[in-house]
Amino acid sequence: MKIPLSRIAHTRSGDKGDTCNIGVIAWQDRYYPILVREVTPARVKAHFGALVEGEVERYELPNLAALNFLLHRALGGGGTVSLRTDAQGKTFGAALLRLEIEAAPEEL
Repeated sequence: MKIPLSRIAHTRSGDKGDTCNIGVIAWQDRYYPILVREVTPARVKAHFGALVEGEVERYELPNLAALNFLLHRALGGGGTVSLRTDAQGKTFGAALLRLEIEAAPEEL
């Protein structure tokens, strides 16, 4: 069944220059395998579409039941030079929680 990512995880995010950093942390350790399977760099890049012009890197942190993503060329040049209304990483973390993922009832 399809569920929003927010059902099984929360995010912390930040930015440095034109790179956005998003940490996706499972609410419970048992949800971590779902994150690894469903929240891939390709899906994250597709979710944000044209907002992310560069590559998306993913780092797995199993001891924290978390994933960390770097979204390159995602902030319109960065907070001080961008013409975007909000060129900060915090908005990306909140937006990623709307990603729809697949999870079987027995996984929840």
